[in-house]
Amino acid sequence: MLKQKYSQYLENIIIGLLLLTILNVFVDVLLRYAFNDSSIALQELEWHLFSSMFLLGIAYTLQNDGHVRVDIFYAKFSPKKQALINLIGLLIFILPLSLLVSYYGFDFAYQAFLLNEQSGDPGGLTQRFLIKSMIPISFILIIVSGVIFAQNNYREFKR
Repeated sequence: MLKQKYSQYLENIIIGLLLLTILNVFVDVLLRYAFNDSSIALQELEWHLFSSMFLLGIAYTLQNDGHVRVDIFYAKFSPKKQALINLIGLLIFILPLSLLVSYYGFDFAYQAFLLNEQSGDPGGLTQRFLIKSMIPISFILIIVSGVIFAQNNYREFKR
């Protein structure tokens, strides 16, 4: 039940970000072509919304076991062997990388906050720490999704 709510919550956030991105691009295009005006802040917001959507989408995809696999051997393995491979991959690759990025990502975002980092472009967005904060947040969510993914695979491995 909790896993389902977590997945639904992530999905709703991603859908919201997608709708905001679509609206933002629409307004930007309307301003540019109908009123011959442009906004650097709108263009930067587009990148920030897309980046947030992508970063949160990684956790959602992992939790729902929807990530792309290219391994031609994996598909031929039994579900038990696939679950073992998933668990090993999670422990060796996903969790260590996610812990590392989360740890250093907090300092990265915090430094941007302390410096009141802003866009280098005139008329760009301020509070750059907000988008930089999405990096550690998304990797923490990847860890949470990885735990759910591990539980699902552990159950399959124990069968």
